[in-house]
Amino acid sequence: MLRLQVAGKMMCSDFISKYFARTGLIFCVLYAILVIFAATSNCVAQDEEKDNSAEAVAFFNEGQNAHEKGNLSAALELYKKALGIVPEFPEAELQSGNAYLSLGRIDEAEKSFRRAVEHREDWTLALASLGSVLVTTGQNSEAEKILLRAVALDELNFPAYSALTELRLNTKAKPEVLGELLKKIKILTGKAKPTASIWAAQAALENTLGDKKSAKISIEKSLELDPAYRAALAEKANMALDDGDTTKADAAVKALEAIVPNSSNVKVLRSRVLLALGDADAAVKTLNSIENPQANLLTFRDNIVVNNSTSAVVLEKQLENEPANIIILGRLCSLLRLENPAKALGFCRRASEADPKNIDHAIGYGSALVQAKSYIDAVALFRRLLTIAPENSTIHANLATALFQLKRFEEAKSEYRWIVEKQPTLPAAYYFLAITHDRLGEYLDALANYQEFLRIADAEKNKLEIEKVNLRLPGLQKQLKNGKGKRNE
Repeated sequence: MLRLQVAGKMMCSDFISKYFARTGLIFCVLYAILVIFAATSNCVAQDEEKDNSAEAVAFFNEGQNAHEKGNLSAALELYKKALGIVPEFPEAELQSGNAYLSLGRIDEAEKSFRRAVEHREDWTLALASLGSVLVTTGQNSEAEKILLRAVALDELNFPAYSALTELRLNTKAKPEVLGELLKKIKILTGKAKPTASIWAAQAALENTLGDKKSAKISIEKSLELDPAYRAALAEKANMALDDGDTTKADAAVKALEAIVPNSSNVKVLRSRVLLALGDADAAVKTLNSIENPQANLLTFRDNIVVNNSTSAVVLEKQLENEPANIIILGRLCSLLRLENPAKALGFCRRASEADPKNIDHAIGYGSALVQAKSYIDAVALFRRLLTIAPENSTIHANLATALFQLKRFEEAKSEYRWIVEKQPTLPAAYYFLAITHDRLGEYLDALANYQEFLRIADAEKNKLEIEKVNLRLPGLQKQLKNGKGKRNE
């Protein structure tokens, strides 16, 4: 602007001297006044524009300060003030979108992210944010285009790769597609300062592709960087539930509930934990508390109701109309396990064959084998299942029972030890571990575990077992006093 203004004055002077030397003095003076006025006006406009921009930036910075302190409503108001002064302010749009996202106002977040991209088309951070929210809302086709563009523009775009991972998993991409994505993400986690989000994405892919061990390592790395990272906590809860580790799953869900207590996804995880603990009524109640649930959640809830049914007759009638309904098959497998183990075996086998990737059906089949007293077959099955899910407490419990019934006490002892280590408040585990030590002549260890059982046992629920232990203790103590029994190695 300054150079153009200076050049304009020089042109005026030459024009005046050549063409208005005699009679154009007045015109020259007037022209000069106009030039000066125009220059002054431009300067004033520039000053006003600068003042406005500075004011918008000040509001924006105040908004970011409020945002960092968690005062999202105040932050949004300040971002709005900044945008009221400078409408094309992509940074303010992006931060508004992030604030809306934290408040669960997904539609408004999407609009803000879209405006940020409109104002700066190749801004990869805005593209990643928009792509991520589109994945959340199920707009997968558009999300894919945006996220692929984001990673094409910036191959180190961690947020875009995280959202792309979620998209691929949600749309059940082929293993080869997931494998290629995992290769790219491993390059990112191998770089300096990988983020919690990219480690969580790697864990999710590894878990889906069957590399459970690596997935657990990756999820812990994510949580080391950010212990409150929601995606990592959710993935940790999912993996623990898949392993049947309700203690670890419950801890992860509690951490999520402290951060986002009203999140639909967190409520679904809580319902799954309750279900794994055998409290189907509470699981259904939790799902019913979700506002405007999606169709898949309603199906999940209805399946829980079926699973909680106590009428085998009603379920078998339903099965006539839906012979391949895995939920009904699984429930009949569980429901008939005690009263009719042979019949339960058939339903368990059908459920496992219909859904071979679901380990729960195989566990149900194994449990039916235990109830049918086919202990050798049960041991063989549960040994195989442990290679797939080594942390599954249900597998360990059933294997321990089968080994105990076969009087293979040394092997049973290892399983019961694993259970009391993982679930130290479970009275039954101490009871059977004590008996196992007792049968092996390891009286000192037997006494310690009998005493621990008595300490934590419920007087009503464990009344019979308490009576048996109290009858056994005097004899056991006498044997120890007489120096009998062998030391457990």
